[in-house]
Amino acid sequence: QVQLVESGGGLVQAGGSLRLSCAASGSVFSINTMGWYRQAPGKQRELVATIPSTGSTNYADSVKGRFTISRDNAKNTVYLQMNSLKPEDTAVYYCHALLFARGTLGTQVYWGQGTQVTVSS
Repeated sequence: QVQLVESGGGLVQAGGSLRLSCAASGSVFSINTMGWYRQAPGKQRELVATIPSTGSTNYADSVKGRFTISRDNAKNTVYLQMNSLKPEDTAVYYCHALLFARGTLGTQVYWGQGTQVTVSS
């Protein structure tokens, strides 16, 4: 069984910063892509940023230049550094991983439980 556990959400004023973390644990054999999505009230879940095991990162246009995604492969952890936060960044942020778990036949998508980020104006 695989779990993705997020931390680091909270309330911050516009212009402030937060750092989200997500650690994958359990029967993880290898991790391909990790990333962050977010869902604001009344809106669909949208991609924020992704980072493959090797290669280039990918960002939504709305966060380019403000957010930075990184990962620590030794810790099976992905981070999202969020700077210059805006009220429109308010959402539940979900960790995402495409990984191969022991005892399974191939890579599958796993999601964290979500962490609330609220940016006040």
